[in-house]
Amino acid sequence: MAFDFKKEYKEFYMPKNDDEPAAVSMMHEFMEQQGYELDITDKRLHHEIYLSDPRKVAPEKLKTVIRHPIKKKGE
Repeated sequence: MAFDFKKEYKEFYMPKNDDEPAAVSMMHEFMEQQGYELDITDKRLHHEIYLSDPRKVAPEKLKTVIRHPIKKKGE
């Protein structure tokens, strides 16, 4: 299955548990500025991809991808 950048916006950031709300807020602001809106449904969900193993990496070096499904406003 190919990834469609027009349908989904990804935010890559260095997470700390208290930074996730700020990162998500920044994603939503950018999405709206670009003419998109959230498209979260029963089949299209928010999810996170953990790129680092917390058992092996220092907390300040953990990397996570947050993915939110989006669509063009009005579609």
